[in-house]
Amino acid sequence: MTFEEWLRYGLENAFCGPPVCETHDGLPVSSIEETDFYDGGDPCIVIVRITEDRQHQTEIADNHSPSQWRALPYYEV
Repeated sequence: MTFEEWLRYGLENAFCGPPVCETHDGLPVSSIEETDFYDGGDPCIVIVRITEDRQHQTEIADNHSPSQWRALPYYEV
């Protein structure tokens, strides 16, 4: 299965939303999560970072420790 097929499958089955840029598009949240956050709540909003290749993934993990310890046992960084 290609990445595009895998992503389309996830979108069609509501396993994920479309790729967006948090920097430019904002964090994709529901209105309930947004209200909770701005009212002082602490909703956990899980994201999956799409990387360009293994090198990019390694560079991110080197700079972001949760990307190291949360990844295991899914892949070795």
